[in-house]
Amino acid sequence: MTGLFTLGRDAEVRSTQNGTTVVQIAAAYNYGRKGDDGKRPTQWLRLAMFGKQAEALAPYLLKGKQVSLIVRDLHVTTFQKQDGTTGTALEGVADFDDFARGGQEVQRPAPPPPRPAPPPAAGSGFDDMDDSIPF
Repeated sequence: MTGLFTLGRDAEVRSTQNGTTVVQIAAAYNYGRKGDDGKRPTQWLRLAMFGKQAEALAPYLLKGKQVSLIVRDLHVTTFQKQDGTTGTALEGVADFDDFARGGQEVQRPAPPPPRPAPPPAAGSGFDDMDDSIPF
């Protein structure tokens, strides 16, 4: 499944026993038709990303950010809720595709100031040219 997702919380970074980086995110997407309230239903997913790319992206995967993801190995899991009832969750593995416009923008460092242009080289040979147009 490929789509545009909104992150529900900041990414959590962990490591496996063998040192592989695991980044966990909560992502939501809208589907179906708009209801009487004018909104489309939302589906939440618990997703994991692995490896160096996930580790590099983690600081930018912030709550409210919209990202395009490729989700694979999608499956339903059950868990015990705090009130003792059984809940279900949709989980999978995500591969990063792209950041989308909108959502919460990540603060990035300002670009370095422009460098001044070097002075023209002496004796460039163009001083003695005629300024008239040849046609």
